[in-house]
Amino acid sequence: MASQLLKIHPSDNVIVALRDISAGSDVSWEGAHYGLQYGVSAKHKFVTEDIETGGAIIMYGVLVGRATQPIRKGEPITTFNLKHDAHEYSTANRQPYSYVQPDVSKWQNRTFKGYKREDGRVGTYNYWLVLPLVFCENRNVLIMKDAFERELGYAQTDMYREQVKEFLHLYQAGDMRRIKSLEPFTGAPIEAKKPTRPFVNVDGVKFLTHEGGCGGTRSDANTLCALFAAYAVHPNVAGLTVLSLGCQNSELKTLEDEIKKRDPHFNKPFFAFEHQKGTEYSLMSGAIKETFMGLTKINQFERSDAPLSKLSVGLKCGGSDGFSGISANPVLGHLSDLVVGLGGQTLLAEFPELNGVEQELLNRCVTEEKAAKFEKLMRDYAGKAEAVGSSFAFNPSPGNIKDGLITDAIKSAGAAKKGGNAYISDVLNYTERATDSGLQLVCTPGNDVEATTGQTAAGANIILFTTGLGTPTGNPICPVAKVATNTTLANRMPDVIDFDCGPVVDGTQSIEQNAEALLEYVIKVASGELTKAQQLGQDDFIPWKRGVSL
Repeated sequence: MASQLLKIHPSDNVIVALRDISAGSDVSWEGAHYGLQYGVSAKHKFVTEDIETGGAIIMYGVLVGRATQPIRKGEPITTFNLKHDAHEYSTANRQPYSYVQPDVSKWQNRTFKGYKREDGRVGTYNYWLVLPLVFCENRNVLIMKDAFERELGYAQTDMYREQVKEFLHLYQAGDMRRIKSLEPFTGAPIEAKKPTRPFVNVDGVKFLTHEGGCGGTRSDANTLCALFAAYAVHPNVAGLTVLSLGCQNSELKTLEDEIKKRDPHFNKPFFAFEHQKGTEYSLMSGAIKETFMGLTKINQFERSDAPLSKLSVGLKCGGSDGFSGISANPVLGHLSDLVVGLGGQTLLAEFPELNGVEQELLNRCVTEEKAAKFEKLMRDYAGKAEAVGSSFAFNPSPGNIKDGLITDAIKSAGAAKKGGNAYISDVLNYTERATDSGLQLVCTPGNDVEATTGQTAAGANIILFTTGLGTPTGNPICPVAKVATNTTLANRMPDVIDFDCGPVVDGTQSIEQNAEALLEYVIKVASGELTKAQQLGQDDFIPWKRGVSL
């Protein structure tokens, strides 16, 4: 891939520009020559043949759109000459699928340092979780957050507070000129001293807030309880504290029932406090006392060696660009095949970004039943979108389009590469727990945080998140590692990006080589090395309201 061009699949009638190509250039690919009347920006595509109005555009070997006007050989595809289209799909049309597992012998005896739980799963981190059953308790959760994080050494840096203090001092001294002359930080101005943490084996106390639990539909309230239950049984959570008002739709009994569904033998420390039973002072002081006592218990857990089969890796993309489906997503795909070959789990989410590759995924499902479940979830979700005047076709963001993802089918075909080539062992609805090994499809929106929230609920103990444009997205209890599609991004946002797939675009590493380096990084994170999102305290959590969220 050291050249300036790439044709991804033999049947494609578009070629990707890996570098900016100026108007008037003559380029060639495998003996075919193309005169480019118009410039083609890096990550964008031009057609290899004349396309008439209504003609099919093929990329990744699948239909990704149709021409809305004639497109001449060598012309770039744009939102002006192309509209979304995708092949039909059906479980009834499933075709035989075969897959050759990659050699995983070099990883067979490798381990990571994790927290072993009684249900047989292994946590990559050891967290205490505090959550409100209803938005009325958000304020109290945040007060607890400030108290615990500051006193126990989990709080973020005070450098911005110090910046405001400095500005105030200068303002009071009448030195506005000095304030105006100060440049913004490009990094931490001073190396902050790490605070001492008394609970050395507790990786953090994590506090969730949300806008649900009361009002809305009873279905959404029940789904919220199911989501919280999935987090409660998650291997990265060792205990939890719940704050409830007492009158909301998301009842404590529902939460308890949902926990028992997922783990009938659940015995983690669990403390629940109801606001309407007394004063706020009694609620808060009681919750703080029990939470502190709980921390003394979970501090007794220590990391120990666990096989790589205990990894559950979420596969996610966001802020995607035209390189996503060429470098980072295929790298995640090969890593997924390696983890599956080692007996682990991988979780591919974002159903709106599987639009156009459904038939291939149906073919890869291990049973007809799993395929039928996937088809139903996809059609139900698409139907809800259409019922409110939307569509999966509206999924690409302005940033996606600017960087070469012209239609949802182009975006989806590249996004699906994160799932590699393995058989699909299971299909999970939102909040369902992954219990099988292997690659699994998880029904979530494409929205970055709603998707990572759902993948964590399924049981991911690490999420790999590819991005071409950059995003700080994280999760409170599951480490999210950002994987750049290109080196320019990795260099521009070093405080956000964890791993660079740019060498694949540059031609200095193969997809397989880059994936193996990424797996080494995954082992480090699973053993306690903090991702950039964790270092920034990027604890994003958004429950999916099952109306429509694309």
